[in-house]
Parts: sequence; structure tokens; C-alpha cells
Amino acid sequence: MSWKTRILQPETAVEKMKQKAALRALEEVRDGMKLGLGTGSTARYFVDALGAQVGEGLSVICVPTSEATRAQAEGLAIPLASLDELQRLDLTVDGADELDAGLRLVKGGGGALLREKIVAAASDKMIVIADDTKLVATLGAFDLPVEVNVFSHGATAAAIGAALAATGNTGAMALRMADGDSPFLTDGGHYIYDCALGTINDPEALAQALLNVPGVVEHGLFLGYATAAVLAGDDGLQEMGNL
Repeated sequence: MSWKTRILQPETAVEKMKQKAALRALEEVRDGMKLGLGTGSTARYFVDALGAQVGEGLSVICVPTSEATRAQAEGLAIPLASLDELQRLDLTVDGADELDAGLRLVKGGGGALLREKIVAAASDKMIVIADDTKLVATLGAFDLPVEVNVFSHGATAAAIGAALAATGNTGAMALRMADGDSPFLTDGGHYIYDCALGTINDPEALAQALLNVPGVVEHGLFLGYATAAVLAGDDGLQEMGNL
């Protein structure tokens, strides 16, 4: 029985597109690799198919970027290790909420941006997998997540607003809520403020300005991490960068 008969069977056109991108990225995985496993609706197709190949003898060791991905990988018997143990990774495969032609990303819609960025930074290559609607001319249509320490987060939010204004970015900012009336908590125990900017002016300047704010743990601008992208659309796959 082929491993392809044991993977998820998406029902909608968009989900089928996501899986196509994930399966193309899986073609770049080689025996003995150390991998970063992304988080989100597209990355789960990659983890699912990787698990099927591990079941047929593929030897890899992986670092998950969230507790949700960890649970999925463990359920598929994918060997896991900590980044402390491995230090460097050959490849990370992850999704994106937005990307532009320069492979600059906005990530964090699922709330795992801190761990995703730590793993991406430790990887020799990062392949982004997504449906082609995520490719934009200018970043910003998707709200930019900013992860903050819980302590005095309101004061931190005010400073974030000042950093946005100083870099020519304007828009509403809101604390992300979980189900009910409680703030969403990341795996690291932090809050997230989502910044609805519409268009991000000078992503590099904004990225640095946000990191200069005490209380900001990380932000969802991933600049210089992705080395390639596979985007799936109605007309097939579009590959960007160096696979």
C-alpha cells in the first residue's frame, strides 16, 4: 500500500491546493535530515505526509514549532528532539499568512510565531507552503501579530502604537481573545496584539522598531528566513526562490 493512500484526503478545492504544496515540499526531504515542523492548516498536511513516509522507513528527526504540531507528530510516530539537542536544522517547512515577491512573510495567525521564528532562524533552508491567495504585492492585508509579555501589556501596547506611528504605519490594534472573554495565550504564556495596518510601510524598519519596545517578545514579520516557497493554485504549483 502506497503512503499516499494513508494521508489526509482534503475535500475542498482550497485544502487540496494546500496539500499539493505540502507534498511538493516533501520531495525536498532526504533521509537523515533534521527538520523543523511548522504550524497551521497547510503545515499539517506536510506533517501528515511526512508521518506516512516515516512509517515506510524514512529516517528524520524533527523539532515542532507548537504544542499542536508536537501532538500531531507524536501521533504519527515522527521522531522528535529539542532544538537544544540538534542546534541546527537542515530544513523547516511552514506556512504563511502572507508573503511577497521577496519572500518576506507575515506569520502568527495561529499564535505560534515565537517558536516558528526560533526554529526558522536555526534552519539552513525554509520552504513556505501555501495556497496562492497568500501571495500579495504589499504585506499588511493580514493583521500583523505582535507577541507581548503579560506584565503591563497595556503599556506595551501603547508603546507598540508609538512604534507603528514612528515608522509611518497606522491602523487599529486589538488584544487577541480566545473563546469566551479571556485573552488568547501563546504556548509561551504570552498575549498577542493584532495590528490591522492594511499596508505595511517599510517592513524592515517596523520589525526593528517593534523589537525595540520593552515587553515585545516577538512579531510576525519574518524577514530573511524563507529561502523558497511553493504556492498551489488552480493552474498548478508556483515555485519561488531556491528549492
